Amino acid sequence: MTEPWYATREDVMRALDVKLTARSTRQIDRALQSASRDIDSLCHRRFYPETATRSFDWPGSQYRPSWRLWLDDQELISLTSITSGGTAISPDDVVLYPLSGAPYSRVETNLGTSAAWGGGDTHQADVTITGLWGYRLDETTVGALAADVASTTATTITVNGPASAELGVGSILRIDDERMIVTGRSMVDTGQGFGDSMTAAKNDVSIGAADGTAYAVDEVILRDSERMLIVDIAGNTLTVERAWDGSVLAAHTDSAIYAPRALTVVRGALGTTATTHDSAASVRRWNPPGLVRDLTIAEALNRVTNEQAGYARTRRTSGGGASTDQALTARDLPALREQVYNAHGRKARHRGV
Repeated sequence: MTEPWYATREDVMRALDVKLTARSTRQIDRALQSASRDIDSLCHRRFYPETATRSFDWPGSQYRPSWRLWLDDQELISLTSITSGGTAISPDDVVLYPLSGAPYSRVETNLGTSAAWGGGDTHQADVTITGLWGYRLDETTVGALAADVASTTATTITVNGPASAELGVGSILRIDDERMIVTGRSMVDTGQGFGDSMTAAKNDVSIGAADGTAYAVDEVILRDSERMLIVDIAGNTLTVERAWDGSVLAAHTDSAIYAPRALTVVRGALGTTATTHDSAASVRRWNPPGLVRDLTIAEALNRVTNEQAGYARTRRTSGGGASTDQALTARDLPALREQVYNAHGRKARHRGV
């Protein structure tokens, strides 16, 4: 995964109702990567958070006021430090705009202080800003680590409880100050075995759990070799959809229950540093804007279905006694793209010269 996605593999698979296979996952991953970068281009901004240090030319007065620095598509979520010509400027001596909050599109020196740009020999790359770049920091706590992450090179973490139902391949996580990107999921024993048996029948859908709160609706569990989708939870009773993800319907006796709570991750992602983490440390998921996520899913679905049809989806129409084949297009996609651009697109900046 070269850059973050704005939706997960599981989002697209659920919408397509496709079974879990290596072939389908590779196809969906490619579609998600392309769709996410298309949205960056459409909106002229990157939405995901990234910690980085970036340099800018200090403002030439012939183009703009000498105290104002436009960041253009390098938008800030929060500022850590700033220098001009190698001289540190206190973050308290600059003003971030817009005043309503992130994403910040420009930085101005506070005219009530002595701070100024242009401390170097030339204006080129004179200003250096370190901070969190991106659109907005919208995070949700989805669980906690089930065990210590004792190494900075370990690439598998396990999340406690039913939080895995809210995570997927492509999710951006933050544990302490380290960000990680989920690239895979695998089954682990939930620690709850079921004494009740199940027959090899599609209508045998109830499982008695020792603790129903340990699971979540929409979570996939594994019993022996059969995957099941939890569709409802009432107390300690799970209602499931049998033979999920193309697995084979089977009978079960006393057996352990597994859930996809072991996550394969890219460590130290998006400008952060891999560190160790204690068991029970909070796991936070970054949330892309809702419309951006919706469009990512829609664009990925469109790509996958077009690939499956060899980009030759047609429908037969008739008129005037003749039948013709017309190419099928996703008619709602243009409207959704327009919604996303209107809500989140970075509009052109005009100035007099």
